[in-house]
Order: sequence, then structure tokens, then C-alpha cells
Amino acid sequence: MLLRRGKANLPDHIEIETDSSAIRIRLRANPRAQRYLLRLPADSSGPVLTVPKGGDLRRAEHFARQHIDWLIERLQDRPQHVSLAPDDVFPLRGVDHRILPTGTLRGLVSAGVADDGTPALFVPGADDHVPRKATTWLKSEARKDLVNRAQFHAARIDRKITAISVRDTKSRWGSCASNGKLSFSWRLILAPPEILDYVAAHEVAHLKEMNHSSRFWRLCRELAPQTPTARIWLKENGTYLHGFG
Repeated sequence: MLLRRGKANLPDHIEIETDSSAIRIRLRANPRAQRYLLRLPADSSGPVLTVPKGGDLRRAEHFARQHIDWLIERLQDRPQHVSLAPDDVFPLRGVDHRILPTGTLRGLVSAGVADDGTPALFVPGADDHVPRKATTWLKSEARKDLVNRAQFHAARIDRKITAISVRDTKSRWGSCASNGKLSFSWRLILAPPEILDYVAAHEVAHLKEMNHSSRFWRLCRELAPQTPTARIWLKENGTYLHGFG
């Protein structure tokens, strides 16, 4: 293991042996952290153990061993990654679609219905290009929906959006900068429309209330009455959405 430079002098990662295999856990020194924290990011980067100021390798390993059963359970529950390759099934606006190559090298990606009557996404080109083309199309669709809903909500509270970007974010579904720029995760296009609408309303509400005060949540519920249920849905299904693409 390579040693990192710095006060903590921690290795890049540790490996904890279990009955079946060794689990690799990345270490991240954080001088602002108050305690050790083991988490499993929504992406596929693997477990991360945050080491607080004054922490050391011995205590980090001890903490990891104490929580290894919890980690194994979370890893087993995590859905497998779906690359959006031919014949993969993924949700589009909350409805499962199967990716079907068109068999032609040229043409546009389009959503439709397969011969068996089930929803499908038709993608042209060679099979090894399908994941990239499908992802590009989904990002474009996400941008259309998010721009539409964000502008709709912004008009309701008489606020101006200066820019909207759609990104491959890992930790947030959306963000709002003080200069009026909004950013969203493209994977919101995979969720039901009311979930995307809630996230758009949430970030637009920050144009007026740059906080999470009671005034903010009241405004958020005014814009998107489904706020309470949408927050629960994202908490329960967010990891699932991050498994695509």
C-alpha cells in the first residue's frame, strides 16, 4: 500500500479479511471530521472510511472491523451495475425500457414500443457504442425535462435562473449557486416525473431561500406538494438509480 503524504500519514486503503474474501476500504483523512465514518458511496467506487483529526491507522482498522458485518450486508443489497448495453433494462421516467439495437449504423436514438408490446429504447450503431449513445440521449432528455420544470417553478416565485447544467453527480441530485446557476444529476430522468419535478422545485426554492429553514421547506411544498413523499422515494431508491450508466 502506498503511503499518503501529510500529517495523518495514512495508507491509501486497507483490506479487511472476511470469511469469503478481502474487502478493500479507501481511507480519507478529514481534519474537520469529529469521528470515524464508514460509508458506501452511491457510485461504484467502493467503501470509504473517513479518519478524523488525530486518527491513526490502528484505530481506523479497528473501526472497520467493528462495522464489517454492516458493510457486507450493504454490499450484498446493492444492485448490480447496468451499463446500458444491448438488452439491458432501465427505467425511463419511472417506466422500465429495454435497450434494443436497431441493426443500422446510422439514425437517432428513440423511445418506442418493441414487437412484443413492451417499452424500448432503440439505439443505432455498433453494440460497443450503445452505452455511450444511450447515456448521451438520456442526458439530453434529462436536460429537456429539468429546464422545463425549473423554469416553470422559477416563474411562480418571480426568480431568474442564470444557467442550468446536467452532470454526472454522485452525492447530490441538484444544487443551486448564489449566482442563480442550477445543476442537476442526469439520472433524475430515470425516476418518475414527480420526483424530477420535486428536485427542480427544491433547487428553484433556493433562489429565494438559500438555506434549509422552515421558510424554505414551506416554499418547497408550495411549489411541489409531493415534497415529503419524493424525499422518501429518493432516500429509498437513490442507490438504485446510481447503478445505471
